[in-house]
Amino acid sequence: MTARHTRRRFLGIAASVGGMALLPPFSACAAGPGLHVWRGVALGADACLQLHHPDPAEAERLIRLCLAEVGRLERLFSLYRPDSLLVHLNRTGELAGPPQDMVRLLSEAVRFSRLTDGAFDVTVQPLWQLYAEHFARPSADPAGPPPAAVEAVRSLIDYRALRIEEDRVSFNRHGMAATLNGIAQGYITDRVADRLRAEGMTNVLVDMGEVLAVGGHPDGRPWRVGLRGQDDDAPNAEVLEIADAAVATSSCLATRFDVAGRFGHIFNPATGRSANETLSVTVTATNATAADALSTALTVMSADQAAALLDEIPNITMRISSHDTGQTPT
Repeated sequence: MTARHTRRRFLGIAASVGGMALLPPFSACAAGPGLHVWRGVALGADACLQLHHPDPAEAERLIRLCLAEVGRLERLFSLYRPDSLLVHLNRTGELAGPPQDMVRLLSEAVRFSRLTDGAFDVTVQPLWQLYAEHFARPSADPAGPPPAAVEAVRSLIDYRALRIEEDRVSFNRHGMAATLNGIAQGYITDRVADRLRAEGMTNVLVDMGEVLAVGGHPDGRPWRVGLRGQDDDAPNAEVLEIADAAVATSSCLATRFDVAGRFGHIFNPATGRSANETLSVTVTATNATAADALSTALTVMSADQAAALLDEIPNITMRISSHDTGQTPT
């Protein structure tokens, strides 16, 4: 069974466009007086953009501007496009003359790696490759890759061995590889929001895998973001109301490598094993980059580690859903 990193399907937009069918990419429509909605795909995941503008033609221009920005950034950060700069970095071990967005996001990824003491590690991609290749074999051992193979790959996981300079990015060890799947969706969400702010937009909801509200809903209330339960078909377990804030959820249930569901896509770099102790973590922050990275890290961390981390970072809240205790707001 070959796994692909898909959108973490625990966030849903609630009550904004209720029941609207998924539109093809590059389609948009009005969903209320002055509210325009685009739904499609970004980074291989469901995406949605809602903005308020009295002029439909101008709203369409702004949406296309945002989608062009998403496409530009996807060509930098995607692991699934053979022509992306990240794929080139992982294949060759270095990038010469990297664009500013690549330097900026890799630097942010290393910052969160350091802040979380490696619970979030931008160089964890070799573990993903090991598990994906193991379970792609027809006779794969259901217990997972051999411990010796896990330990060998763990020697390649170290964010401190990623060298980032304005004119060059490189790995210090042969065989290392980076993934931005735990932070790129948040970063792209932030960049789309920045473009719309620069155009004077004040009532926007951006969902490029993670959710960011610019201002509130045009009818005067906050935007509503539904937190889904464990079953995608179940009603929202909780609805958050946000304005000028971002929400991200990471879950060990989102992508599984094996049929039994024992091995998921979020790894603990300290052990080389899937982080299965926590079902999901939802983080609210002032920007989507931070919410995305921290939700990934907190899925790996113990309750004590998570509490200590949150004490260091202002304007962060989290909701943890565990196997035993249900949902715990913090």
